[in-house]
Amino acid sequence: MGCAFLLVAGVWLGFASPLFIIIVAALNGVAMGFDMPARQAFTVEMTSREDLLNAISLNSSIVNGARVIGPSVAGLMIGAVGVAMCFLLNGLSFIAVIAGLLLMRVPSFERKIDIVSAGEHAWNGIVYSMRHQRVRTILFLFLAIGIFGWSYTVLMPAFARDVLGRGANGYGVLMSASGTGAFIGALFVATYGHLFVPRRLALGGVWLFAASLFALALTHNFYLALAFLVTAGFGMLLFFSTSNTVLQTIVPDEMRGRVMGVWSLVFGAMIPLGSLEAGAVAHWLGTPLALAFGAIICAVSALVTLIVIHRREARIST
Repeated sequence: MGCAFLLVAGVWLGFASPLFIIIVAALNGVAMGFDMPARQAFTVEMTSREDLLNAISLNSSIVNGARVIGPSVAGLMIGAVGVAMCFLLNGLSFIAVIAGLLLMRVPSFERKIDIVSAGEHAWNGIVYSMRHQRVRTILFLFLAIGIFGWSYTVLMPAFARDVLGRGANGYGVLMSASGTGAFIGALFVATYGHLFVPRRLALGGVWLFAASLFALALTHNFYLALAFLVTAGFGMLLFFSTSNTVLQTIVPDEMRGRVMGVWSLVFGAMIPLGSLEAGAVAHWLGTPLALAFGAIICAVSALVTLIVIHRREARIST
């Protein structure tokens, strides 16, 4: 909320330089470093382990619904009331979030007797995540999909312009199609997710996403591209929601916050790394081949993960 109000002041008073925006973005990143793992770990306290998949999926439906509607509303508001007013309304919207958190009645928190430093807490989370094979497998697959798959969003402006011959409006429609697919996927998981084995749901989502992304790389038709992006968003959401749920349910309560901190670290790392990877491959091979390359890496990563899971299960059974 503070970052949003800083942007309001910068626009209204005229000192919103690129350096100022970079500083605000850095402050916002620091805030997200505290917020994201705490919010992820808090989900199971608000609901229960049995309802966790539904809760995460419904939350994803809200996020992706906002991805579809938000840019359109923001564009209309910027034209009607200006950029500063949009930042002001964004800042004020946090009041409702804070009030909702304060009104919640959850079980009282009991601090463990063995209090350690924050640094040791963080290190324990990293060590636990690397030693626990299931947690490690999920995080590595999440990192691979994030770097080589999720980075397709970085390539969409170039794909819309150079491959499909569309401008800013076409790019907006393409991203809305992806958000629509994710929105549908979130509702699907929330409604029917309990009927499927989580592993099949997650890996099936990766393969559906990879196939859609590969098909997108081969098409020059705008409407086919929209269809492929809908299915890509659908598959990506299946993987993200299911893997997040499994990760939170397989770790003990006292480790959940720290493991989700590692998850947040991976999530934060995959965006810049994925952007660099996608940009470099697109520069040397072109945008379609960059998309196809990312799709192949995602599919292979899911296959390797399945092999690792089967080997672990075979080792346990013997």
